[in-house]
Amino acid sequence: MGDVAFFLAATFAAGLLISLLRLPALLGFLVAGFVLSAAGVRELPYLDFIAELGVVLLLFGIGLKLDVRNLLSREVWVTTVGHVALSVAAGTGFLWLLALVGYPLLAGLAPGTLVLIAFALAFSSTVFVIKVLEDKNELETFYGRVAIGILVMQDIVAVVFIATAEERLPSPWSVPLVLALLPLGWLARRIWGHIRPGELQALYGLALALGGFAAFDAVGLEGDLGALVVGMLLAGHRAAGELSDQLFTLKDLLLVGFFISIGYGGPATTSTVGLGLAMLLLLPVQVLIYVWLLDRHRLRRRTSVKAGLLLGNYSEFGLIVVAAAVSGGLLEESWLVVMSVAVAGSFVLATLVNARSDTVLALARRIMPMHPPEDVHPHERPISFGTARAVVMGMGRIGHAAYDQLQDTYGLEVLGVENRTHRVEDLQAHGLAIVEADAADGDFWSRLESSHQVDIVVLAMPFHGASRLALEQLVASGYTGVVAVVAGYDSEVSSFVELGADVVVHVFEGAGATLAERAAEALSDRG
Repeated sequence: MGDVAFFLAATFAAGLLISLLRLPALLGFLVAGFVLSAAGVRELPYLDFIAELGVVLLLFGIGLKLDVRNLLSREVWVTTVGHVALSVAAGTGFLWLLALVGYPLLAGLAPGTLVLIAFALAFSSTVFVIKVLEDKNELETFYGRVAIGILVMQDIVAVVFIATAEERLPSPWSVPLVLALLPLGWLARRIWGHIRPGELQALYGLALALGGFAAFDAVGLEGDLGALVVGMLLAGHRAAGELSDQLFTLKDLLLVGFFISIGYGGPATTSTVGLGLAMLLLLPVQVLIYVWLLDRHRLRRRTSVKAGLLLGNYSEFGLIVVAAAVSGGLLEESWLVVMSVAVAGSFVLATLVNARSDTVLALARRIMPMHPPEDVHPHERPISFGTARAVVMGMGRIGHAAYDQLQDTYGLEVLGVENRTHRVEDLQAHGLAIVEADAADGDFWSRLESSHQVDIVVLAMPFHGASRLALEQLVASGYTGVVAVVAGYDSEVSSFVELGADVVVHVFEGAGATLAERAAEALSDRG
């Protein structure tokens, strides 16, 4: 227990120190890993297990919030393929130049090995990106969803590469497992419907995540992919957001182990640290490739730049590729340190840059031409509320109920705002007035053609962070009508009131109908 206490104390101290500098605590955890390793403190024997478990829960949580159709959009899969190809080409050229000048560790390496290292540097870190989005409450923004889609596609490419490199063919049982996924997903959802919220639901989610990992691993597939797939099968369940929130704290605690473990790549030397830091010079090129490819898909400058900056880091996948190359005799063991330094350094730089992304965006807007409004991506075109007097943002079960109540009981012309394409199509088919947009997007209000005639705005989005962002943007825009918000927890009620909400209703109070009723009453009181 003494070793554990020391590890926790050192990690907490590093995280606290970094937090006092107004930087994300995860940088402190990275620092703790390198300092503990350099000081000769032995790695905890179960640290890798803790790190792996954290990654499993992270991918399971991504799956719970992922719409598979997002992966099929051109801006996701074309950008993924294009970025890997262009990044490998740029990385190989960069490493070749360093080899020409005689940089230690690179001299004498075969061209194929340089390509392999460049391939390892072509991927972005899923763990890091999700942590940044969660800390900024921007998981549900359009640029966040695009970035996550690219990361998932990269993970699939990585899984295929690892299986090929390790010459580990999937078991014949992998085919029956894949075929059984849909009925197993249906069964899991049915069982879930009989589980009450609380610790039993959290335990159920943990069991499903680990079960997916174990099942895929047992048949020769990547276990992390199994956790992601299981989460995707359960996405859309009415309690998916609640389960994700329940596992949030546990996942964050376990991921501390992941960031610490990066520092234990091996003993550092001047040449290994120097080469790892030199690889950071490639990051601006990677960001520019992302931005250029996304801009080619007619995304707004804000989306292209923010997604590019978010993805401008190296992935822990690079450590796996280098480890495979070391075990195969292609690279020296010191390359594990080089890659650890590169990954950790990229996290530090990416954190600092993303904290100032608005400044970078302002610069980019002076350089990048703006797409004509009629030529931008359909998801990013100007939004009109028309003559609607009430707007409901988030058209899930609660939002739908509020929409019906405001329209049928109070006779208001209502417009719904929803960011899920399939949900928009379903509601429009049933005759509801819906626009597809992301209310948590920082530019949402700037894209509105007009909103002065709107008397009531109802924020009924399923995630607290999205509602908070939308409320902040709404207040900042100078909106003077009634704002009604649904809260999932008691602690959120006071937070929304302090931000300027006129009406806050707890999710268990009848939610949609109650929201509409109290919003209409608040509007009547103003009159």
